[in-house]
Amino acid sequence: MSRRQPARRPATKSRSGAGAGKLLVTTRNARFQQWESFLGNRTKRSRAGRFLIQGVRPINVALEHDWPIEALLHRVGGPQLSEWARERTELGGVEHVGVSAGLMAELGEKDGTPPELIAVAKTRHPRLRDLRPGEDPLVVVFDRPSSPGNLGTLIRTANAFGADAVVVVGHGADPYDPQSVRASTGSLFALPVITVSSVEEVLAMRDSLGENGTELTVVGTDEDGSVVIDDHDFTSGTLLVVGNETRGMSAAWRQACDVVVNIPMGGAASSLGAPSAGAVGLYEIARQRRRGAVRAT
Repeated sequence: MSRRQPARRPATKSRSGAGAGKLLVTTRNARFQQWESFLGNRTKRSRAGRFLIQGVRPINVALEHDWPIEALLHRVGGPQLSEWARERTELGGVEHVGVSAGLMAELGEKDGTPPELIAVAKTRHPRLRDLRPGEDPLVVVFDRPSSPGNLGTLIRTANAFGADAVVVVGHGADPYDPQSVRASTGSLFALPVITVSSVEEVLAMRDSLGENGTELTVVGTDEDGSVVIDDHDFTSGTLLVVGNETRGMSAAWRQACDVVVNIPMGGAASSLGAPSAGAVGLYEIARQRRRGAVRAT
């Protein structure tokens, strides 16, 4: 009589190499399928409160800013892990999971060599009322962004030019979408990125700051703006509004703006893309404030 063989376990303990003694995933088990769902399913990301961080710099920045990391997945098989990756497989306070090279390639969403590391991180939900901006704050609003990549790019730019926060208003792209996380190159973890449902919530924050002595001028960006961008004084507190990629600012934002600026253009282009317009606006704000700081010395 033949004996029934035990079912193969999809997750075992690694016995050698990076991650010795740690969990090993080599099949598309339930845990892998959950990680995979975080790539393209916003609902599952939101319900789990988890997302994936891909890439060396985003992982480094997340760790530097003490972002809550649940697990670090490392590649098993293929080329030897780099010193950078090996060091991180020894970090304390997080679960370490070895994942076969083929499965890591799926989670990494890139051609060529599978990634060495991917982080499974917890989402954060900062609130407008918790913002504590300094003197002459700069807050960037993205009105109903449709592209996660554009959102991540604007987050990166806002961080580069010293913004205090980025606020995503209305039903738009998810900051924790992998495209947004990659495009931010880690800036998502370096400044507050706040999601709200309505214009009124942002205006209430502006009014609250004003009552405490911190004034914010609401400045919209639009090709039909009445003021050329470098004619506006950005040296005081500013709430810079960048409209949707296709439809521009909503009627509610147009009504809320104290001023709407335009960016002079030449050539055949009819307008700039939202991240580009945001970058020009942020550079102009930084330029004016840098010039003002030099004059004050």
